[in-house]
Amino acid sequence: MCQNCKKPYYITTAIAYASGKPHIGNTYEIVLADSIARYKRAQGCDVFFQTGTDEHGQKIEEKAQAAGVSPKEFVDKAAEEIKRIWDLMNTSYDKFIRTTDADHEAQVQKIFKRLYDQGDIYKGYYEGMYCTPCESFFTESQLVDGKCPDCGREVKPAKEEAYFFRMSKYAPKLIEHINAHPEFIQPVSRKNEMMNNFLLPGLQDLCVSRTTFSWGIPVTFDPKHVTYVWLDALTNYITGIGYDCDGGSTEQFKKYWPADLHLIGKDIIRFHTIYWPIFLMALGVELPKQVFGHPWLLQGDGKMSKSKGNVLYADTLVDFFGVDAVRYFVLHEMPFDNDGVISWELMVERMNSDLANILGNLVNRTISMSNKYFGGVVADKGAAEAVDEDLKATVLEAVKKVEAKMEQLRVADAITEIFNIFRRSNKYIDETTPWALAKDEAKKDRLATVLYNLSEAIAIGASLLEPFMPETSGKILAQLNTGKRELAQMDVFGMYESGTKVTDKPEILFARMDIKEVMAKVEEMNAANAPAVQTEAEAEEKADDGIDLEAKPEITYDDFAKLQFQVGEIIACEAVPKSKKLLCSQVKVGSQVRQILSGIKAYYSPEEMVGKKVMVVTNLKPAKLAGMVSEGMLLCAEDAEGNLALMRPEKDMPAGAGIS
Repeated sequence: MCQNCKKPYYITTAIAYASGKPHIGNTYEIVLADSIARYKRAQGCDVFFQTGTDEHGQKIEEKAQAAGVSPKEFVDKAAEEIKRIWDLMNTSYDKFIRTTDADHEAQVQKIFKRLYDQGDIYKGYYEGMYCTPCESFFTESQLVDGKCPDCGREVKPAKEEAYFFRMSKYAPKLIEHINAHPEFIQPVSRKNEMMNNFLLPGLQDLCVSRTTFSWGIPVTFDPKHVTYVWLDALTNYITGIGYDCDGGSTEQFKKYWPADLHLIGKDIIRFHTIYWPIFLMALGVELPKQVFGHPWLLQGDGKMSKSKGNVLYADTLVDFFGVDAVRYFVLHEMPFDNDGVISWELMVERMNSDLANILGNLVNRTISMSNKYFGGVVADKGAAEAVDEDLKATVLEAVKKVEAKMEQLRVADAITEIFNIFRRSNKYIDETTPWALAKDEAKKDRLATVLYNLSEAIAIGASLLEPFMPETSGKILAQLNTGKRELAQMDVFGMYESGTKVTDKPEILFARMDIKEVMAKVEEMNAANAPAVQTEAEAEEKADDGIDLEAKPEITYDDFAKLQFQVGEIIACEAVPKSKKLLCSQVKVGSQVRQILSGIKAYYSPEEMVGKKVMVVTNLKPAKLAGMVSEGMLLCAEDAEGNLALMRPEKDMPAGAGIS
């Protein structure tokens, strides 16, 4: 619990890029932040929760031009849609900042001028490879297979006059800070990546202005330049709460800064743990306490993409399952530091097993039995038995476990602990058999006590559930005719007021769903949306019209027969140190395990490689790559842009099966 009542707690999400509608993977972040903010409020903290939109840049200027509207009209519409989704998901943010807000733009201009005046920004000339979607410059050595190292897309040569920030000036101080504050970057794997791949090899000066487009915040003393996206966007975390680099910062800023938590996607961890802290150091502003780079929520077999046709949107899922079911799914299914997967099948499974059965059925049975046997009056008659103690201990221990998990930002684990209360309560019903007790008048007090214990356990569990499923929590407590239990009051079992009358019309919280019916509706929906989806996808990514390759010399069957192809199963995978391209996989082929290095780091994370069945060339002579031995080759397909995809057997085949 927060030791100091109303201790300030400032949490932010990354501001969403106002280029289009956010998909469920984007929406996960705002729901995750909301659950943390709500829990901190329950702990007694004075929470300020900020989110918003990033609205400048070349990509938006190009999209607005294509749509035949001004950039401001374009971002106004996009910001409205993003805010609608955030509100739909019942997120309790305190401020929605837009980088086109006049006060933000004014502060960015002042910050740029101050950094220039003190010599941290200088004018120069930039020539390099530029990725428009990421709005980032890269050197040739930073590219992966000639593509953007962040998104894998094409880059183009760019040459322009620009202002630069002296990153190397502050790098030693940042390294010192990270080493002294191991909690600063979480999870630890993200910290190691930033240190080993960027900080320790040495930082290059950062381009902080552009002249090739105009949709940005002008540099006051050189207006043909606009402020580059990261110096503009990142500063929202301080401008949104009243920072003034001239010394006139508001009381709100003094109260809430430094931020307790910046919650961001793992793909922008570099900007938040290297560029942002260095900007703050240059301004003489204290660094945020923690930056957490959460994993991605993937659809099916990879990251969501409009061209793949696998994008899921929050409002679509809400139409099928309801807000709280979607919140439960995205929070519960996301591991702490590995990517999670979302699918219609898994959503239905969780709806039926966890929500309808474990939780909904428990609440409905308990209230129905109270109505059936006691006219809805729940009373503690003190007829205790030994089995009660284990229920009580489980409930009170879960409260402590939830707190411990939330302190570590392990939200999925915290939800599991809450549902352990509901699971134990269902088991308690089986152990005490209220329907059997009801047949014996002499055991009426015991029956009443059992139903009281169940009502108390559910009341505590529902109160704990509020940060994650606020509507469901409220519905359960209303049916029990009780208020939300404060965290400080959850160290005692038995505070549910004896004699309380529950509702006489219990509501079905979650209805079971038929997967066949759901998938039929999904197919119908996809068919109706197909033309629109295809048009939008084609506007953003090239359509697949097939690829013609230059023919290689013909070979004989005997030549081909020399190659041995087998099915392999990847049982472990890790990134190769000091390599921007290579992953090192341990591949089971029959009874053997081979180590195979592949240049697919830009397309697969080590975590998503594990468990895949792949096609392997197994009789290649071992070769040394990046100082490590590779004992074979994973087969991949390559599109016209050089994107790679692993070749995998259509049906599940055993590791070692021959391919002919």
